[in-house]
Amino acid sequence: MLRKMWIQFQRKRNIAGYTGLVACMIFAYVLLMDSIPDKIYVEYGEEPDYSFGVPVTESLVDSAEVFASHQSLEKGGIHLSGDEKPSVQQSGSYQVVCKLFGVVPVKQISVQEVSKKQLVPAGTNVGIYLRNMQIMIIGTGEVAAESGSPQEPAKNVVQSGDYILAVNGEKITNKEQLVKTVAFCEGKKLTLKLLRGKEQIEVSLKPVMSREGIYQLGIWVRDDIAGVGTLTYVTDTMEYGALGHGVTDADVGSLIDLDKGYIYQTTILEIRKGQKGQPGEMAGMINYSEEYRLGAIEENTNVGIYGTLAVMPGELKDADALPVVYKEGIKKGKAQIISSVEGKRQTYEIEIEETNYHSEGNNKGIQFRVTDEKLLKDTGGIIQGMSGSPIVQDGCIIGAVTHVFISDSTKGYGVFIENMLEH
Repeated sequence: MLRKMWIQFQRKRNIAGYTGLVACMIFAYVLLMDSIPDKIYVEYGEEPDYSFGVPVTESLVDSAEVFASHQSLEKGGIHLSGDEKPSVQQSGSYQVVCKLFGVVPVKQISVQEVSKKQLVPAGTNVGIYLRNMQIMIIGTGEVAAESGSPQEPAKNVVQSGDYILAVNGEKITNKEQLVKTVAFCEGKKLTLKLLRGKEQIEVSLKPVMSREGIYQLGIWVRDDIAGVGTLTYVTDTMEYGALGHGVTDADVGSLIDLDKGYIYQTTILEIRKGQKGQPGEMAGMINYSEEYRLGAIEENTNVGIYGTLAVMPGELKDADALPVVYKEGIKKGKAQIISSVEGKRQTYEIEIEETNYHSEGNNKGIQFRVTDEKLLKDTGGIIQGMSGSPIVQDGCIIGAVTHVFISDSTKGYGVFIENMLEH
C-alpha cells in the first residue's frame, strides 16, 4: 500500500516537473520571439548588428534570387553560414534564420539594406487641417418635429462611421450640399448610398419637418477636422513627416479618409497641465490664410501625416540635419525630445525604458519617461499636441512621440523613425 502511494506520489511529482519544464520552455520561447525583431536595417557598406541580448546565432537563408555570392561574416561570436559574405542584388534585402544555441531554429528575420539618411529634427508646432473624402456620420439625434413630439428618423438605420456617398443618386461631397438636398426634398423619402466599412449599401429615410419649418434627418455629420500637432522631420527635398500617428475622428475613432489637407503656422495660447487620469493639452490658434500655409498634406497614415513643405518654418532654417538610427541601435537610457511647448523649439531630457520590436499599431515601439524638471513643471510630462516631437539619442534621430500614459503623464510612447520613413 505504502509502495503504491509512493509510486503515485512520484508520478504526480514527475508530471508537475514536466509541466513546469514545458511552461518554462514556452516562456523562454515567447521571450526569444519578443527579443528578436521581424526586420532590421543596415546601411549600405555596414555590417548588421545581431546583438539582441539573447543566446541565438544567425544563419543566412540560401536563395539564388537574393544572393550573388556567400561569405562568412563573424562579429561578436555570431557566425553566418556559407563561404562568402552576402552580396545583395536588386532586392536590397536578405533573410537570416536565428537559432537557439546554434541548433534550434527560432525565427527568420529580414535584413534590409538602406542608404545613409539625414533629417532635420523639427519639433515645431503646426496647425493641421484635413478635409474628408466623403461626409462621415458621427451619430444620430432627435428632431423637434413640427407636431411637437421628438422624432429620430435615422436611429438604427445609419451607423457612426458610415460615409454618405450619394442621396437619390446625386453625389454628395460636403455638409452644405447635404443640408440643401434634405431641405428641398418636400418630405419625400430619401435613398442614401453609404460606405460602411468596405461595403456600399443603400438605406431609406423619411425626413421630419422641424419646428423651424426645415426638413431634417436627425444625423450628425462631419466633413473636416482641425487641430494642433508637431512637425517631426524635414528632408533635404523639403518632404516632411509629422505626428507619428494618423489623424482620426475623435467620435468614431477611424482614420480620416483624406481628400485634401494643409499644415499652417500656429500660435500656442495656453498649456493645460497633465494630471493623473487626465492628459494635458496645448490650445492653439490656427490662421488659415494662405500666407500662413506651410505645405500640403498628401497622406494620412497610421504612423503620421506626410507631404511637402512650400515654406520652411523660420526656426528650422538654420537647424542641422542629424543621421537616422534604426530600432536595433536604440539603447535604454538618456535621450531627448525636441518640442515647442514654450512657443519656441527646445530640447528636453527623457529616459528610454523599453523598446518593443513588435509594437501593436507600429507607433508604440519606444517607451520612455520624462526626466526634464522644467518640462515636468510646465506640462506635467507629455500632453496632447506634442505628438510628433522628434526623439534624439546620441545625436541621431530614432523616433517621435506618439502617446501619453493616461495614468501617468510623465510616461509616453514613441514610434521608430523607420516606421515613419516607410509610410
